[in-house]
Formats: sequence, C-alpha cells, structure tokens
Amino acid sequence: MISRRALTVGLVAFAVAMPAALAQVPPSADDIAGYGGLHAAAHRGDVAAIQRLAASGQDLNARDGRGRTPLHVAAFARRHDAMRALVRAGADPRALEHQRYDAITIAAVADDLETMKVAIAIGGNPKAITSLYDGTALIAAAHLGHDTVVGELIRAGAPLDHVNNLGWTALIEAVILGQGGPRHIETVRLLTVAGARRDLADRQGQTPLMLARGRGYGAMVRLLE
Repeated sequence: MISRRALTVGLVAFAVAMPAALAQVPPSADDIAGYGGLHAAAHRGDVAAIQRLAASGQDLNARDGRGRTPLHVAAFARRHDAMRALVRAGADPRALEHQRYDAITIAAVADDLETMKVAIAIGGNPKAITSLYDGTALIAAAHLGHDTVVGELIRAGAPLDHVNNLGWTALIEAVILGQGGPRHIETVRLLTVAGARRDLADRQGQTPLMLARGRGYGAMVRLLE
C-alpha cells in the first residue's frame, strides 16, 4: 500500500514537473515578429495605434495561436497604458487564454505587482478560477513565494481557501512547493494573518502544519501552530 507521504511526494513531483507544459507562455520572438494589428500595438504599448485600430472595428479580443488576446500580450510586455486603452475600447479584462490564464494570473506568476494592480483596476477578477489546475492567482503566487503579490491579492479579496484540482490550497502550496525560504515564510504569514484555514488538509489528510513539520520548516511551524 502506498503511504500518505509517498502520495504527497508524488503529487509534489508532478506539480513541479508540469508547470513548463501547463504554465502560461509569453509570446516568443517568432510570435512577436508575426503579430499585426492590435497584438502588435499591444506588445509595443502603442496607445494611439490601439485607439485607431479599435475605431476601425478590429476585434479587441482576437486570439493568437495560443489564445492570447492583445490584453494578454500587453500584460506579458508590462504595457500598462496599452492594457488600459484596450479595456477602455471594449476588450474583455477577464479573458482567458488557451491554458486558462488571465492577465491577473499572468502578472502574479511573473511576480509583477504593478501589472497585476493594473489588471485588477481595469476589471480583472482576483476571485477567478484560472489555469488547467482549476486554481487561482493567489494559489499560483503562493506556490512561487511571491509574497508581495500574495498580499495584494488578499487585499483585493482573492479567495483564501480555494482548493485546486490537486487538492491543495494556497497555504498548502506555500508549504510544499517552496524550499521554506523567506518569501514562502512571509507568504504563509500573510495567509494565516488574513484568516486562511489551517485545518484544510490535502488528499492524504496532511494539514499545512503537518506538512511543514515533516519538512523541518521551523519558522512555518511556529506560524501555523
């Protein structure tokens, strides 16, 4: 019989190995070279071109080969004025690309606090279920230890206790998918102070406290006790 720890270790290995295949993918050099219209204007941050193309009737939510809209391209390129201009013209601020990432999650994974703030301000939903993991931007940021992003998402009302399709919450991911370093410790602190449930266990019945103890993460243990 497979032990609980072996199951957890297997899931962790899966989650660590899979992001390259399932993560949002920024436009490649070839993608950028092939862009025209609004995708090209968004990548350049050319607000005047966005306004002109929108007025001419171009599709503000047109998709490239990976399902990225001009807004996604602008978010990857950190073109904040372009993001605002696109939404003012009628682009969907909550659009998902083919891997089901929105502009907020793209910025959260990039540890790009300012772009994420813009994505929220223009109408993005910090509560949205995103990614093929049925997760949230908060879970993605907690996984990576992006503590300042985590703090902003908490302030924006992101759900603290959402469980993704791996059976993990943001708090669990902060414990098991980092190395117990300072930013993951701060992420755990922010989540616990905000009221994230410490009793929610993974599919093997392991709570965040149990997982932290098992890894010898003393600072996390003290926060979770």
